[in-house]
Amino acid sequence: MAPMTADSVDEPLKDVIQNLFEIQSSVHGYLGPETQQVLVHKIRQLTNSLSALSAASSTLPTKLPPEIIDYVDQGRNPDIYTREMVESVQRNNMYLKGKSEAFAGFRDLLAEEIVKAMPEEEGRVRDIVKGRGKGEVVNVNGS
Repeated sequence: MAPMTADSVDEPLKDVIQNLFEIQSSVHGYLGPETQQVLVHKIRQLTNSLSALSAASSTLPTKLPPEIIDYVDQGRNPDIYTREMVESVQRNNMYLKGKSEAFAGFRDLLAEEIVKAMPEEEGRVRDIVKGRGKGEVVNVNGS
């Protein structure tokens, strides 16, 4: 059986919307007992459409984090959860950027001190700092 997609619920959803519109029109133009049977029939159609929509949508792959479901169950707005999550990610990114810049400063300072202590290694140190030394195993013995 092929996996269901969001397109598979298109028709049942359109039917529900159409039924709701027809019920709204019937209620707005309610004329008494002669309209009552039509209204009852349209409500039954709506019930059938909702059942079809429920059946079609139950097989859709939905991957919502449980935190969002709990958030909505508590009557809170999921947009607020999203905003809080984005703000948290931004704070974490700023922290990591600062940490990365601090390590880069430390790398440069360490390279300067190594060059002062061992001037003969200046070329290799500069290569490593520029990124050309990535992945190289540096042999301290000079071989």
